[in-house]
Amino acid sequence: MKVVFHQDFYSVYTSDPAAAAGRMEAIVEAVPAGTEWIEATPADESDISAAHTPRHIESVKKRGLYGIAALAAGGAVQAAEIGLDEPCFGIIRPPGHHASADSAWGFCYFNNMAVALLYLKRKKKIDTALVLDVDLHYGDGNINILEKKDWVDIYNPRERDRGLYLRNIGLLLSERPADIIGISAGFDHHKEDWGGLLETEDYFEIGRMVRDTARTGGGGCFAVLEGGYNHEVLGRNAAALMRGLSE
Repeated sequence: MKVVFHQDFYSVYTSDPAAAAGRMEAIVEAVPAGTEWIEATPADESDISAAHTPRHIESVKKRGLYGIAALAAGGAVQAAEIGLDEPCFGIIRPPGHHASADSAWGFCYFNNMAVALLYLKRKKKIDTALVLDVDLHYGDGNINILEKKDWVDIYNPRERDRGLYLRNIGLLLSERPADIIGISAGFDHHKEDWGGLLETEDYFEIGRMVRDTARTGGGGCFAVLEGGYNHEVLGRNAAALMRGLSE
């Protein structure tokens, strides 16, 4: 399996939990053996502008966060492109699923998932896409940018029963084939994180279901990091998803 990453993602660029020291290290140290590392490169501003207004892009620049946010968006584009041929995980930050076209909150600046899928669509590499957002928090930015696109389906599981949560993901995947499945991979739904719901093995199962669906339908799959704030469990949860995607 390939993983997209850059040393700059270790930098503590703000005081919010997504930028905390040690967070990326917790994931990188847990990456399964045999993983192939791909260095992230920044997204072109033209690709970012496909998802965001000039005013929003300028506001990110004024905050001094354009460089790291563009690098995360570029890493997502790379993960999506690789995902067309084999599963790929983007260990990137800042996260993106709360970034709308003209605003952002929740530790996000550019919508990494939207930038990536819009790039694939413009390059005529996909006709359809499915976004599975397993973060604890509702991906309002994904909805804002992508919901009106008739070629994208978006699913944010809201069940508070663990078994039903997984079962409904499986049903959704069976009902909505797509050329590529993108996982907004938040790990804050874990029982030892803010959400208190999922077990580590559930992330493996989510990855496995996505991988099997992609293989059966002849499509691709990838994931990009969103939330997850308990460094004690974050690495093994991310590793479980990676193993599910790749085994």
